Amino acid sequence: MNSTISAIAFDPLLPWGVLFAFAAVAVGLSILGAFKRARGLILRLMAIFTILGALSNPSLVEEERKPVDDIALVVTDDSDSQGIGERRQQAAAARAAMVRKIAGLGGVEVREAVLPPSSLQLGSQGLGGTRLIGTLRNALADIPRERLSAVVLITDGQVHDVPAQLAADLTGAPVHVLLTGKKDEADRLLVVEQAPRFGVVGRNVTMKLRVVDTAPDARGPIPLSVKVGNDAPMVVNAPLGRAFEVEIPVSNPGANVIQVEVPPGTRELTLDNNRALFVVNGVRDRLRVLLVSGEPYPGERAWRNLLKGDPAVDVVHFTILRTPSKDDFTPTRELSLIQFPMKELFDLKLKEFDLIIFDRYETGNLITREYFRNIAQYVQNGGALLVSVGPVYATPRTLHRTPLGAVLPAAPIGEVIERGFKPTMTTLGDRHPVTSDLSGAGKPAPMDQPNAQREDPSWGRWFRQVATRVEHGQVLMNGADNRPLIVLDRAGEGRVAQILSDHLWLWNRGVDGGGPQAELVR
Repeated sequence: MNSTISAIAFDPLLPWGVLFAFAAVAVGLSILGAFKRARGLILRLMAIFTILGALSNPSLVEEERKPVDDIALVVTDDSDSQGIGERRQQAAAARAAMVRKIAGLGGVEVREAVLPPSSLQLGSQGLGGTRLIGTLRNALADIPRERLSAVVLITDGQVHDVPAQLAADLTGAPVHVLLTGKKDEADRLLVVEQAPRFGVVGRNVTMKLRVVDTAPDARGPIPLSVKVGNDAPMVVNAPLGRAFEVEIPVSNPGANVIQVEVPPGTRELTLDNNRALFVVNGVRDRLRVLLVSGEPYPGERAWRNLLKGDPAVDVVHFTILRTPSKDDFTPTRELSLIQFPMKELFDLKLKEFDLIIFDRYETGNLITREYFRNIAQYVQNGGALLVSVGPVYATPRTLHRTPLGAVLPAAPIGEVIERGFKPTMTTLGDRHPVTSDLSGAGKPAPMDQPNAQREDPSWGRWFRQVATRVEHGQVLMNGADNRPLIVLDRAGEGRVAQILSDHLWLWNRGVDGGGPQAELVR
């Protein structure tokens, strides 16, 4: 129903202070005239106040108002815990009844919001738990605060994001909670209060746990099983109802999956909350690198200096100057007779290295196919491999013809390009964490201008590149004729990178302006 409200509004032609001053003067003169018995005083006063009234510019305002409905917000919790027993059915029935009753009151609009089940996966960095208040706030964003009359929460009571200032967000509107479940329910659950994301390989990390059992007859301690990867589980006696710490060994670099579990209690709603899975990423205290160089060239020293200059890197560097089959008539007494530790490096201790680098290496009869097969398996099992190739990669002595070729993403096509070019970023390279922060890369072309060209990079040129065909992997940088220059790939659990040129060292020497050699390699 519409209603009309009338009122008088003033919009003075002169400031109110001036009008009041005129009125005060008029009153003063009227009083003086009254004492002197002046003629026509009343007419003069009427004329003055008529003029003042006209200057105040009065007007009659009529407002036609239409009342709007209040809004009641119904928020339903449909999180994973609502799947226990008949909670989801109870929530659906309560929601339908509440919406029907509120709508029947008249003058109240019903709005609804639903918290969906969680979609978080193992290792996700998102927030877990029931984020019901976040759903409530999103729904409140579309509701005028003066129209909000009430909030109804239909939930099992497990809410993990209740802030201290929630009352201010509701601006005085009452909050009603309808709880699903049964009064006498009891459950045993495992709570992970603190779990580290990273740990140093070979050391222990500490996690904080708590076992809760709401059954009246629950007693502690509780045997708790902790399993790291495929290792045998260890059992810890856990106190009931209070936090305790457990030491977890970090055995492997990369992801270490930790499984913690408590046995079922006397009364259980679900066994899903009796165990927890989380991942601790193992990192090396120091990075161990095996650098194998082929024919000497100026870039070899650049690689060595770059790795040796980092105190967090332990480098084992071998330069193969000549193979055992090569005979250049050098007298035996002038030769170093130290045997190359092939079996130790490429078999017995291969797993101890975090990264293997081949720099301009050519195949021969020194590293056998069996050892190359070991390296390929090392990569498949989680190791890292970096191959910087020279012209020999385009010849029959290429590494791609060894068992290592199975994990190399770029295959040679027998061509070596020898002319100046500037390495350029690909669209993927602009976003990839390895290359996205390289200084001097030049601005990419705007996405809304398909014919525009990216800005030329400010770094120096390279003068040699091996032409290849990328069989798998991601191209981060291109070189001459827009051919792949830097390619990354994953092989099994490991990672592989190929630099299809041996002129990276020119950036380190500042040739043609230099470039971000250290930033790229690190």
